[in-house]
Amino acid sequence: MSSSRPLEGRHAIVTGSTSGIGLGVARALAGAGAAVTLNSFTDRPEDHAIAQAMADEFSVTVRYIRADMSQGEECRALIAQAGGCDILVNNAGIQHVAPIEDFPPETWDRILAINLASAFHTIAAALPGMRARGWGRIINMASAHGLTASPYKAAYVAAKHGLVGLTKTVALEVAGQGITCNAICPGYVLTPLVEAQIPDQMRTHGMDRETVIREVMLARQPSRQFATVEQIGGTTVFLCSEAAAQITGTTISVDGGWTAL
Repeated sequence: MSSSRPLEGRHAIVTGSTSGIGLGVARALAGAGAAVTLNSFTDRPEDHAIAQAMADEFSVTVRYIRADMSQGEECRALIAQAGGCDILVNNAGIQHVAPIEDFPPETWDRILAINLASAFHTIAAALPGMRARGWGRIINMASAHGLTASPYKAAYVAAKHGLVGLTKTVALEVAGQGITCNAICPGYVLTPLVEAQIPDQMRTHGMDRETVIREVMLARQPSRQFATVEQIGGTTVFLCSEAAAQITGTTISVDGGWTAL
């Protein structure tokens, strides 16, 4: 293990990691020397190509395993098929926006399953191996919406608040065993999914790109700047470091000041 590759010899699983925040986190962990298992719910040649390209770029072992995070048994099977892990990043998530009286019940169930219950299943499956090795890092990708709320996002806000509570509970259960459990709470992050929303917002509001980003999309983010996937990845690597060995059961906001309001 070298200072430039502090996670060499560790194995990380990142759920929902073929794009956006998950991919950025996986790249940061690979860059720090960790072997990485990528995951999504598809099984396309492109998914495996992402893993191969990352392996080639960072000279680490990277593999892709398909698992549907809405299915508890598949969440647990992912951990088993990967052979366990030292670092578990629960990142998979979906969103839906609607008034609560119009919120489709099946969508509520799916968001709670993917955004919250999947973390319960993966953590339960990963912990025995971490305990046996006396080392582990569990990082749950929550959200500013794990600490505050917005209208029309009932399922997402409920799930992310629940994920913060799960983080604290797990941290207490593993305290003193060389395992930490924390949540990262990003605000708006410039991902391909968010980038794709900008032209629609420009047309809807009759604004140019910079104005719609500053006045509409980042209205609740005091810095008026997106967080980046690289920043979220760097925060993840820090939480896996020895410097963070006594940081557990807490949230780290990467939100440009959103939750300071």
